[in-house]
Amino acid sequence: MLHTVTLLLSNAESTHQLGQHLGRSLPSGTVLLLNGNLGSGKTTLIQGLGSGLDIVETIDSPTFTLINEYTSGRIPLYHVDLYRLDPPGVDGLYLETYWEGIEVEPGILAIEWADKLTHRPTDGLQIVLQYSEATGRVAHLQAIRNDHQALLKTLNSDALLANEI
Repeated sequence: MLHTVTLLLSNAESTHQLGQHLGRSLPSGTVLLLNGNLGSGKTTLIQGLGSGLDIVETIDSPTFTLINEYTSGRIPLYHVDLYRLDPPGVDGLYLETYWEGIEVEPGILAIEWADKLTHRPTDGLQIVLQYSEATGRVAHLQAIRNDHQALLKTLNSDALLANEI
């Protein structure tokens, strides 16, 4: 059974800190599949991820450009936003070139609105973010396979991030 971690993220800073932790911990070749409503913290988490990767450029959501590539950090970050696309448009991006490392340097691929993918990578980390005015943000993280189980277990005990629900 795959390990799932649920974290209460009390504010945007704790969402950013989760991203930083992931940026310092995830290996090159990792795919992050992010889902959540508008304003749930997907871009904030990816900004923290960039910080954890030592990327100094400003990380903005690629809502209109679709893919932003940041290659100045320890490993590249490829940030994708599928919000405005339909299935043929998603397929036309050929995102498998990123998760298979074809024609691009292997890095971390972070896909916002990943539920729009018509086919998915066989490995990676699913992150679902939810927002409630009462509790703040909640992050549910699950490894697609067993590869990230150890990382998820460390999140349970990382006091810098958040409180596990």
